[in-house]
Amino acid sequence: MQTTRRDLLRTSALLGGAAMLGTSATLVAEETAGTCSYCPNTVYSNLLGWTIGPQIYSFNRFTFEQGIKNCQKTGSRNFEVFIGQRLTDKSDVKVSPDMSAADKKLMRTIMADHGLIPHAVGVTGSDRKMFDFAAEMAIPVINSEPGFNRLAEVNKLAEEYKINVGLHNHPKPSIYWDFNIVLEHLKDCGSRVGACCDTGHYVRSGLVPLEAIKALKGKIISFHIKDLHKLAGQGEGPHDVPLGKGVCGIADVMKELASQGFRGPFSIEYEYNWDANTPDVAECVKFFNETSKSIVLG
Repeated sequence: MQTTRRDLLRTSALLGGAAMLGTSATLVAEETAGTCSYCPNTVYSNLLGWTIGPQIYSFNRFTFEQGIKNCQKTGSRNFEVFIGQRLTDKSDVKVSPDMSAADKKLMRTIMADHGLIPHAVGVTGSDRKMFDFAAEMAIPVINSEPGFNRLAEVNKLAEEYKINVGLHNHPKPSIYWDFNIVLEHLKDCGSRVGACCDTGHYVRSGLVPLEAIKALKGKIISFHIKDLHKLAGQGEGPHDVPLGKGVCGIADVMKELASQGFRGPFSIEYEYNWDANTPDVAECVKFFNETSKSIVLG
């Protein structure tokens, strides 16, 4: 089979990015050959310094154990932990910093058995107990909405634990609904505290995601990436749809983030079709990775 210039560029990009990011040679070889056991084109997202996977809150009708199985079905390696989810159907224990050592071990086992790695936890508290939990579970990012009067404390904890904190924007009237408010309160914070950008909630608040991303350049920690079927203020509220099928301009947001050199986690928080949304989330993962591929290859 003749090797084209595009093939050479593709392989070069994969190998160069793998060396830069520490991606395994096996994974690169599988991806190049089209035999990767995970979602196709994951490597291209990794080349951009991005991880993608469900916010397991998308599966909050199920236990954590079943939610992890759903995450695996989407082709993801990563996911975001949701505090308060029932751990298994065998007990009433819920995922939280207050779990026993045995239950925390069980949680780690469930993740490991299904090849899932937590890349964030949220949206949750940001006290020392939560930082201890994140450190114990090897979670690198806490997405939270601490009061303005706690930001100095959160900043100190982030530096102490070497764990990043994303200030999440639930829709107004939540305190961080407007990206300008986030920018104002980040002025006195270090580099480990920044924005957790929720594209769907920007639209629900009457904001344009791309404008928010441009304004927050250099201050972004993490993402809740959503697409909605219509803009706010048009009758009944907008609901989630697979990425690329709505009004949030996700492809343009991703291109802008690549141009900014953003590196970090993206969590798909799919808040619709609750009892059967695993295929929808899988479609989101596919779109994200295909768009990443188009960005890398140009």
